Amino acid sequence: MENRDDRIKLVFATNNIHKFKEIERVLRGTVLLMNLNDLGFKGDIPEDKDSLEENAAQKAYFIYDKYGINCFSDDTGLEIEALRGEPGVYSARYAGLNCSFGDNLKKVLEKMKGQTNRRASFRTVIALVEQGKLTIFAGEIRGHITEEKRGNLGFGYDPVFMPLGYNKTFAEMSLEEKNMISHRALAIRKLAGYFTGDRL
Repeated sequence: MENRDDRIKLVFATNNIHKFKEIERVLRGTVLLMNLNDLGFKGDIPEDKDSLEENAAQKAYFIYDKYGINCFSDDTGLEIEALRGEPGVYSARYAGLNCSFGDNLKKVLEKMKGQTNRRASFRTVIALVEQGKLTIFAGEIRGHITEEKRGNLGFGYDPVFMPLGYNKTFAEMSLEEKNMISHRALAIRKLAGYFTGDRL
């Protein structure tokens, strides 16, 4: 008996395994999610634009143009009010090219020393390229920057971001907890709704 999988095939254009796992959990059952290894792609995807929307679209089109498979990419920025929106679109490379998550965290905490206004927001933009057509989805969550790192889960700025209404950082939450409220999960649920017809 033939075992067919009729789910929509979709490539997530990222080299970040943490992001892939987060998104795979949210989209499970909705689409058949593929990664860059499934395509045999090795290397870096260009990401040099000046906004989250442009960066996400650039990455998605790069893979779509190369392989002709519907795909999406995301770009996420931590926007801190006291730093006039920094690190924003430069979140992944805030401490310089080839920096680590630890380097970025250290720079944020140093720049936030003595700041009483610690309000911040996390914003994710997803660019879906489907048959050459671009569709944008976005999710945002507000919170504040803690004075020191807390928690060992998650990645990126998770240890210093505490969402509004919670008393623990993203890095102190399980993946299931984080996926209930995170900026990325909000954007991904909009993407999932696009495919199921349950538009949010």
